[in-house]
Amino acid sequence: MNFSSDNVTGVCPEIAAAVSSANTATAMPYGSDDATRRVEAAIRQLFQCEADVFLLSTGTAANVLGLSVLCPPYGSIYCHSKAHIEIDECGGPEFYTGGAKLVLLPDRGGKIMADDLAKALKNQHGDVHHVKPAAVSLSQTGETGAVYSVDEIKAISNIAHKNGMKVHMDGARFANAIAAIGCSAAETSWKAGVDILSFGASKNGAFAAEAVVIFTPGLAEDFAYRRKRGGHLFSKMRFLAAQFEAYLKDDLWLQSARHANNCMETIAQGLSAIKDVELLFPPDANMLFARLPNSMIVNLRAKGFAFYDWPDENFSTIRLVTAFDTRIEDCVSFVQEVKKISQLKYGSS
Repeated sequence: MNFSSDNVTGVCPEIAAAVSSANTATAMPYGSDDATRRVEAAIRQLFQCEADVFLLSTGTAANVLGLSVLCPPYGSIYCHSKAHIEIDECGGPEFYTGGAKLVLLPDRGGKIMADDLAKALKNQHGDVHHVKPAAVSLSQTGETGAVYSVDEIKAISNIAHKNGMKVHMDGARFANAIAAIGCSAAETSWKAGVDILSFGASKNGAFAAEAVVIFTPGLAEDFAYRRKRGGHLFSKMRFLAAQFEAYLKDDLWLQSARHANNCMETIAQGLSAIKDVELLFPPDANMLFARLPNSMIVNLRAKGFAFYDWPDENFSTIRLVTAFDTRIEDCVSFVQEVKKISQLKYGSS
């Protein structure tokens, strides 16, 4: 009953079978195989455009290499104050860009807002004594489980493009966002102004499979060299491609994300009616932050439930994440246990 992260899960059976099948024959290396070509075409079809597609194995590589073609060493990247690229990439954006500066924007319910970006850009002096605004990065799904609407993405992109900047989207949980808002992959990416997307599959049932999807012409050649120089061009690329083939076939990616979102909705609905529990943000997708007494946290762990403490709240807040293989009965059991603990304190809940 592990709600720590969607990284703790296993692999979708369909994806495991696809990788096993790819192991039965030889294929040309470094992306010259048929499977990689098929996946590149499938991703273009999914996004309804002639995008450039590059397969990698980690979300960190996808994010930092994507940003490296958008921002020069003397540039700045605007992002959420708790963005993954700020707190979880070990300085990767700075390293791969050659020293670009991250500029943090205020937290607005787990998102960044166009008005804050516009305000921050007004403070730029436009001379060589200051870094040059080059890119803005937003996470879809956001840092607290919030999902950007298409209009919100468009507003941010419009401000960025008017100021000569590019837009990067960290889509580690892109599938969960699409499942939540019900729009197409194209509508919430390039049609909304996104220049580069890190399209993640690892958190949604793959072994290790990410794709950098470049919508803006002129960036692909630079990215290809950066991927190779950064050590992320796989010789046996067919094993990454096999994962994506299964991931996209028959909309497995969306089915898996919908299941994870539905599991989280079950938890959120149950917790919202229990005393001593406060949901800090609307759980738009498959992630939830809840504040509850430390004694309740201790009791839940004693019953075998796993989750992360969120240290910014002095360990009174926990993060719950559901995944493609989360069992709905475990979600129900979690809610029932929280309710039982609350009833012991209050007599009823």
